[in-house]
Amino acid sequence: MPMRPIRLLGDPVLRTPAEPVTDFDAALHGLVTDLMDTLLGATGRAGVAAPQIGVGARVFVYNAGGETGHVVNPVLEVSDERQDGEEGCLSLPGLYFPTPRAMHATVRGFDQSGEPLTVSGSRFLARALQHETAHLDGQLYVDTLRGDTRRQALRPIRGGFA
Repeated sequence: MPMRPIRLLGDPVLRTPAEPVTDFDAALHGLVTDLMDTLLGATGRAGVAAPQIGVGARVFVYNAGGETGHVVNPVLEVSDERQDGEEGCLSLPGLYFPTPRAMHATVRGFDQSGEPLTVSGSRFLARALQHETAHLDGQLYVDTLRGDTRRQALRPIRGGFA
């Protein structure tokens, strides 16, 4: 399957909550393959969510913290402990900002065959799980930024980035 073009900020699919997957069929297998091909073709990235390739389905793939996989219909749980770190996004190319996240995260969902799965991680994997799940809710990492960091992020976006 091919690497798919990434949708950029301004595309409505990125701001629309994705629909739950109900059919665990060949089309879903193809979507997971396309997502993984897109992720592996995008050097240095931790994940890709279906809306980023124009598909409004609750599916993402990840390659972070030494783990690679996918989750369908994820439900996110996070710890109270926080971490700081820089974050970027394929849908906002070239922009990186300090983004607070939970130190530990767990997603419960399904694999592409409909089997239940749980993915838990800390630090970078936790950050990726939170980032990708947010995409499925129509949110981008810049939405979490506050104060001066938010103003710095919005400057290039308002200046015609999208």
